[in-house]
Amino acid sequence: MELQIERLETTATLHLQGDLVAATVATLRPQLRTLVQEGIKELVFDLAATTMVDSSGIGLLMAAHNSMSRAGGSIRVVHASPEIQELFQSMRLNQHFAVAAA
Repeated sequence: MELQIERLETTATLHLQGDLVAATVATLRPQLRTLVQEGIKELVFDLAATTMVDSSGIGLLMAAHNSMSRAGGSIRVVHASPEIQELFQSMRLNQHFAVAAA
């Protein structure tokens, strides 16, 4: 998985190139912590090039949501495929953060 981070003031957009699964979560977690510590108030996960999210990926998104909430910020997901959007809705993740379709 490749990751590009685009920063604009207090917003960071994470462009994920690959699946958000257990194998990639370990590399993402420290980068997310750093962004929160640097004062980012909004994390945007761009899933345009992501076809699969497993339970570890969902755990990462919820942890990011919790961290950002404690810091007075928020997260959102954009460009989610219909399958990922359906998964998030069935797990009610869309009640915690915004999820926009591809």
